[in-house]
Amino acid sequence: GAADPSQEIIFTKGATEALNLIAHGMTSWLSAGDEILLSTLEHHANIVPWQQLAKRTGAVIRVIPIESSGALDLDAYQHLLTQRTKVVAVNGISNALGTINPIDRMARMAHQVGAVFVCDATQMGAHRPIDVQQMQCDFLVLSGHKMYGPTGIGLCYGRAALLAKLDPYQTGGEM
Repeated sequence: GAADPSQEIIFTKGATEALNLIAHGMTSWLSAGDEILLSTLEHHANIVPWQQLAKRTGAVIRVIPIESSGALDLDAYQHLLTQRTKVVAVNGISNALGTINPIDRMARMAHQVGAVFVCDATQMGAHRPIDVQQMQCDFLVLSGHKMYGPTGIGLCYGRAALLAKLDPYQTGGEM
């Protein structure tokens, strides 16, 4: 299923800005002791915004380990998911190892504990069709230059109901 471009797509300066927009916008959603799950496979752009969110809120970052094959350890992921888990942010394809993560399965698992699922699809855009409905992402980010487009453009997909709840990232104009 397609995203509604008038309600669910925000063009940004790149995936890094999109991740910052999401993480900053969630500031009022988290409090001390809440958890953010990231994987060992994340790009710096999908680590630092969450570290800053944890710093602002008192949340704790937990890391999903990988197996010797380079795949995420889904048993460990299942164990890490608890009622304290508020955000899971992982990439669709690792920029370092090329690992293809089972995003739809991981999103379903996150949703079972009430967590918001964020997919960094930067490496996926040029290689695979992206269906945000099938993937069950709450948020997804892409970078134009990774899809053979110009540097300095990206996008943030967010489910309309969640986008409406984000704290403003930038103010003024047509917020």
